[in-house]
Amino acid sequence: MTGGPDVTDGWNWRRPPTASAPGGHQPPPPGSPWWTDALHDPWRDPQAPSAVVLPPPPPSGGPALDPVADPDAPRRSYTPVLLICLLTALLAGGIGGTLGFVFAVRGGYVAGPGTQLGGTGQPAPQQVNRDPDSFAGVAKNVQPSVVTVHVTGAIGSGFIVSADGYVITNDHVVDGAGESMSVSFSDGSTAPAKLVGRDQESDIAVIKIAKSGLPAIEFGDSDAIAVGDPVLAFGSPLALENTVTYGIVSALDRTIEAGESGGPTRYYAAIQTDAAVNQGNSGGPLVNAGGQVIGVNSVIRSVGGTETEAGNIGLAFAIPINQAKRIAQDIIDSGKARRTVIGATAAGGSGTAGAKLRSVEPAGPAAAAGLKAGDVLTKLDGHPLQDGTDLVALVRKHAPGAVVAVEYRRGTKTASASVTLAADTN
Repeated sequence: MTGGPDVTDGWNWRRPPTASAPGGHQPPPPGSPWWTDALHDPWRDPQAPSAVVLPPPPPSGGPALDPVADPDAPRRSYTPVLLICLLTALLAGGIGGTLGFVFAVRGGYVAGPGTQLGGTGQPAPQQVNRDPDSFAGVAKNVQPSVVTVHVTGAIGSGFIVSADGYVITNDHVVDGAGESMSVSFSDGSTAPAKLVGRDQESDIAVIKIAKSGLPAIEFGDSDAIAVGDPVLAFGSPLALENTVTYGIVSALDRTIEAGESGGPTRYYAAIQTDAAVNQGNSGGPLVNAGGQVIGVNSVIRSVGGTETEAGNIGLAFAIPINQAKRIAQDIIDSGKARRTVIGATAAGGSGTAGAKLRSVEPAGPAAAAGLKAGDVLTKLDGHPLQDGTDLVALVRKHAPGAVVAVEYRRGTKTASASVTLAADTN
């Protein structure tokens, strides 16, 4: 019936108005949940599912709560961040290493394989050029003329004085030498050698190398040197071949009496130097700043108790080259050296300054000059005499035929005389 009630499942109910519900409530759109007071809505279908929609609470004025992340939401990737960090670290390291290398090069130090140590572009200092007049230049020029002398159970030094192989050395270097004598050169080569002759009391010997075309050393004048002059000593101290040491002339005409027990007594009117000289330097040259030999290194003074303990303390002595050259020439020419004498013997331990003559040879140089036994010689050629050792050493420094002035005392009187020295007839 039109306009009559609808009949549905035995229930009589009226469909909600399409415009508005009683009481001013708006119906929900189709398919939407019921509105908030749906439980009290008289028009509600009691069989329909219910849902309560609450309005948002009014603002409370408190701080906003932190949002809660959804654990099921996809996470953001950190790979780009890590790549950026890695590239930044590599770039910083490269820049730092480059700057460090640049600063190291500018500062003169570069480490690592394939790198150059030290600064570059600087001119060489003058001394590195090794001027021939410098000590390095002198050493380079003299060294080829210096040899190491090898004898049975011993080692010494020497220097070449002629192109055909003559060498000057000390007598005590070749003492006891047999047929096995040899020499070694600065370049490491070796050659056999033989003894030519020796003079025990002057401590000079000559040997001959079986080789020719050798570089001979240049001779200087030992009478022209002065205290304070620079000198270089060459040789093989303690078997250290090709050694060069530097010093000055400390004193001249330092008279020394030396010799081994049971052996000959040797007399030196020596050149004293503070250049380092040790065992094995014996026979080597002492040269001046021009590279000329002025002495033969022979004796040292040491605080060692024995010969094996002796070492350099700055007191070394060399035979003047004028004396050594003369004796070596005699040995080469005649096989033996002439010994210079005054024709008198001096008493030892006279208790007074000077060399007291114990005896005078009737036909000798001293007698010819008017000297007598008992006279006390106080000076020879201007050098003060303290005892008989001074007299012998200074006489042997001169060549036979040399004229020397002497001052002497006879009783309470003083006098002077000129003596022409002679060669020993023995």
